Formats: sequence, structure tokens, C-alpha cells
Amino acid sequence: MENVLAILLAGGAGERLHPLTQDTAKPAVPFGGAYRIIDFTLSNCINSNLRRIFILTQYKSLELTRHIRDGWNFLAAEVGEYIEVLPPMKRVHEDWYQGTADAVFQNFQSIEAEAPEQTLILSGDHIYKMNYHEMLDWHRQQQADITIATLQVPPHEANRFGVAEIDDEYRVIGFEEKPQHGQPKASRFDSNMVSASMGIYLFQTDVLLRALHEDGRNSNSTHDFGRDVIPCNLGRARVIAYDFHDLNKKQVRYWRDVGTLDAYYEANMDLVDVVPEFNLYDKKWPIRTKVTQQPPAKFVFAQEGRRMGVAVDSVVSAGCIVSGGRVMHSVLSPGVRVNSYCEVEYSILMPEAEIGRYSRIRRAIVNTGVKVPESSVIGFDLDADRAKGYHVTETGIVVVA
Repeated sequence: MENVLAILLAGGAGERLHPLTQDTAKPAVPFGGAYRIIDFTLSNCINSNLRRIFILTQYKSLELTRHIRDGWNFLAAEVGEYIEVLPPMKRVHEDWYQGTADAVFQNFQSIEAEAPEQTLILSGDHIYKMNYHEMLDWHRQQQADITIATLQVPPHEANRFGVAEIDDEYRVIGFEEKPQHGQPKASRFDSNMVSASMGIYLFQTDVLLRALHEDGRNSNSTHDFGRDVIPCNLGRARVIAYDFHDLNKKQVRYWRDVGTLDAYYEANMDLVDVVPEFNLYDKKWPIRTKVTQQPPAKFVFAQEGRRMGVAVDSVVSAGCIVSGGRVMHSVLSPGVRVNSYCEVEYSILMPEAEIGRYSRIRRAIVNTGVKVPESSVIGFDLDADRAKGYHVTETGIVVVA
């Protein structure tokens, strides 16, 4: 096993995913029916044979902690494998985590105790497939102090990312977080694109600890990797860019930040196309999760007319019962119940949600445990949905919380 420590940042409040994060941390929000958002990064770690993992939590972490405890407890401690959840312990100062870099800094003693040669910093709220070992090989080949994983994006999207300027030898010579003005530098890997940071950083551990201590002493810092730590070390350390190699095996590279309700909705809809943009069925790169004990999905009634239990172009999880209702192009999480004469289209039904008879739902997210009353109409009149107290996003997705 490689002498590498992976640190997953899972402590964000997830305010842009509210109300889905009203009672739980963003990485613990259900995704794609059977999964939680954090499962994708954790699966990348396990599939990359990185099995020493710290998860840094903070806000509303109980459900996330239980998910890790119950679903990711298969590693072998006797050979040094572990997934360890680290809540804020305030060992460095009396504040909560002030930023991504501060979160790691407050746990520097835990990093020192593990003595890894390299430390990999990851985010727990992105959807993608990546072999981190390929990045590690590139880091060593380039004799880097810091390696940044980059994604090629069109120049007009540069203001959503941290953008790296890369020289001919792949060294990062400039880095700007979410540039708002001017033309960003073209990517070293594709001159028609720009190289955007994926929020994945691989450090030589001694370089990381030095950089974190220096940042911690800087009262003007926001204590963020992209805004502060990386730019401050461009001239002091050998910072190399790594071009993202997508294992999703599609024409377009797949990486999604599901930090907003609209992005979360669209990423879920990517799963239900006839040829899905994101492939959950690749046995060579499995996505793991906590498996709950549920009976198989069931579809009830096959009568003529509207009363027919059917789901088309949809992801239907274990424990679901579609009883005389029609489901199209939707994601049904475990334990969902769709009752007779319902029509559910282009929607996400979270665990244990129940749709009352004669209801019509379109382009909606129904949160965990919500019981939609009989004859409800959601997603057809957005003004009426707002009047009922439902949250409506900029693109017209109705969230029933």
C-alpha cells in the first residue's frame, strides 16, 4: 500500500443546497437513488488503492458519520487501512474551520502522526471518476512539490473556477480563483480551453505542513487552498498541473460540482438517459455505498387506462413500490411509494418519500420522508408552488422539503 494519506473535506454547510441540507451535511445528501454524494469520492479512493483516509466533518455531521460507520467499515485495520471521521477538535485555535486550508491545518498533528510521504486533498461533494494513482505517478515523475488536478473548460466558464496558467513544462506559473475580468490563459493541454482547478491537490507532506503553518500565521488570509495556499506557493515550490483523465469513458469528460440545487438536479437527470452521461454500471470501477436491507422494487397493477404501475427511463431503488402510478425520467430512492393514478415526470424522489393518489409532479425534488397529499399538483404552476411554501430554483425546479 502506498504511503499516501487522503483527506476528504466534508465540513461545508451546503447553504446553496438548502433545504436539502437543512438537517444533514452536503456530502450526506442522497444522490442517484441508492448513493450519497460522498460515495463517489470515497469509491475513487478505494478503486485507486488509497486506503488511509481522513474525513473532516463539521456541520450537521451525524447522518454522514453514521453512513461512513455503517457503509464503509470493510477496510482491514491490521494492515493499516482505515477511514477515520475527524470532527473539529479545536486543537490549534478556538474557531471552527475558517476555510479549506484551515480545516486541514487544524488537523496537522493527525497528519504528522501518520507520517505520509504525500497527502491528497479532496472534496467530498463532486461527482466524477478518477484514478488518483495516475495523478500520484505524474506527481512523482515530475518531481513535484504540489500537483493540482485540472479540468479543461471553455473560456466563458472560467469565472466559476480557479484557473491555472501552465508553462511548456507543465509547471503552474499563475493561479487565479474565479477570474472576473480579462481573457484567461489558454490550457497547456488544449489551446481552445482553459485549465480549471478541480479542487484536488497532491502535496509532499512536508511542503503541505510548512504551507499550512505559514497560512495560519497570515491574518489577511481567507485560509483557502485555491485563494491563498496555492498562489502563495507558486514561486516557492514546484507546482505542477495534472490533466484530468476521465474513467467514465464518454465523449465528454464528466465532472460535476453538485453544490447548487440546479446542478444537483441536472447531475441526477444525467443518470436516467437511455445512454446515461454518467455510467453507474461499470464493474471495473464500482461505486460503493451503504446497502440498506430492503425488498426488491415492486410495480403493482397492469390495468387499461391510467391505473398502471410503471417506470420508464428511470432509476428505481430497492424498497420502492409504484402502485398504479406512472413514473417517467425520474430517480426513485430507497423506500419510495408512488400511489395509484399518479404521474411523476423528470423528478427526484428522496428516501421514504410518498406520493399520494391522483397527484401530478413534474421537475421536482421531493425531500426525504415527505408525504405529498392526494391530488397534489407540483411543478406545473410555479407561482402556485411558491404560494404553497415550496422552494423554486432559478431554472424552475420545485423543492418540496
